[in-house]
Amino acid sequence: MRQAKEPFAFMAASTLNKVCGVQASTIGELLEHLRSVSADSIFNHTFQSLSVHHYLTEGFSNDFAQWALAACNAPQLAELLSALDIRQYENIEALRADLVRVFEEFVQAEPERAGQRAFEPFYFCEAVTVTVPTGVQARTLAEFCAALERISVHTLHFHFVTARLRGPSKNDFSAWIEDSLELPQLADRIEAIDIYTNTLEGVRQLILKECRPWVEAEP
Repeated sequence: MRQAKEPFAFMAASTLNKVCGVQASTIGELLEHLRSVSADSIFNHTFQSLSVHHYLTEGFSNDFAQWALAACNAPQLAELLSALDIRQYENIEALRADLVRVFEEFVQAEPERAGQRAFEPFYFCEAVTVTVPTGVQARTLAEFCAALERISVHTLHFHFVTARLRGPSKNDFSAWIEDSLELPQLADRIEAIDIYTNTLEGVRQLILKECRPWVEAEP
């Protein structure tokens, strides 16, 4: 069975929310705060919120879109915000720029909406992620599948979603499968799994579905 050049080390990840002391009561206020809040706050309300709402297959996966819909009754804005594919961003500042752009274009198109008071304020929080080794490692694709079946969704989120911010712009699983197992085709298929139309549990099953035929084919 094919042995990896380097073992894959699964990390246990826990994220805490820290209130920033910044809030927005209107769309215009949120736009202004978006320009200056910390990158950790942007991360929390986009990448990290996907982990919080991992069980949802409908609705919006980032907090800005949820607030635009539920608190501002602005479904068009919510759809535009949710359309930003976080998989395509290699850093938070690029994502911030596009969030600001979407809000700016909405305010320019509907200026009367900028100052309308929301049903409830938006509270900016920061994500503080703490990681520790789980002690679980995989040296073969079979071992990887066995570990993937039992890791938590938070570990899955850390390796599959937030990994793209650590660079290169690829999830940890695909990077390891391509670089250490030298299976680029399988790596690409895993990278192509849609994190928006699937729950994290669904993502887990899809990764296993892609990997198992390769395991069975190995001598």
